[in-house]
Amino acid sequence: MAHPYHHSLSSMKKWGGKVDDYLAIHNWFDASKQITADFRHRALRHHAEGIFMAETIFGATITLSSGRVIPTRWVGEQHVIEDLGYIPSFAEWVRCIRPEPWMTRTRRLADEIEPPLLPNTVAEGD
Repeated sequence: MAHPYHHSLSSMKKWGGKVDDYLAIHNWFDASKQITADFRHRALRHHAEGIFMAETIFGATITLSSGRVIPTRWVGEQHVIEDLGYIPSFAEWVRCIRPEPWMTRTRRLADEIEPPLLPNTVAEGD
């Protein structure tokens, strides 16, 4: 697994600027390591939708310290391709999740919530 710093070095070589120009974006992609510190963390952001999410968070473009403006999406695509070899869809990740019984258990919402009192009604015991 590459560290966000190494991804940033790669970005710098590709588009110029400084490591710090890219570090926030690469840190964001790998922040999910806080949840699970192995390859499975990538399921949260290492896909096409995650790249567009980064664009929403960081803006459509970033301005490098050199003054050059590049699409944020380029940085996200580079990160995912360096880690996975291509850009999967989120659906590809989900298909790999093995369903467990606890994932499909549901309870009727009505069993969990008391219905609100209607106007002009009296609660039991009043």
